[in-house]
Amino acid sequence: MPRTRTEQMVVRLKDLQHSTPDIEASALVSVDGLIIASALPPDVEEERVSAMSAAMLSLGERIASELRRGTLEQVYIRGTNGYVILSAVGEEAVLTVLARPDAKLGLVFLDMRRAAEDLGRLI
Repeated sequence: MPRTRTEQMVVRLKDLQHSTPDIEASALVSVDGLIIASALPPDVEEERVSAMSAAMLSLGERIASELRRGTLEQVYIRGTNGYVILSAVGEEAVLTVLARPDAKLGLVFLDMRRAAEDLGRLI
């Protein structure tokens, strides 16, 4: 039985997490702040993740533009318990990843870029 596009996106997000153990959770969010697909743990609210992701993407784009840094590629936040990394997926979405505090960021960025390309084709 063929999968819907949303199901394919969820599978791709889960593949991202399985292929990169440093990634704990992920979600694909529209620039309007709506969840498109997610692989978040039950204790993480999808609506909160989606709203904050859209807000951070918007702010990051404005900062990059105002300070003439070109097109926004990524936003990342480092906290004591790990990272929140946002990466644009085309013009309409953002890939949000939660990563462990000791994550190998180069590998996380590489795998996120590949996932973003795949997800962009599914949107």
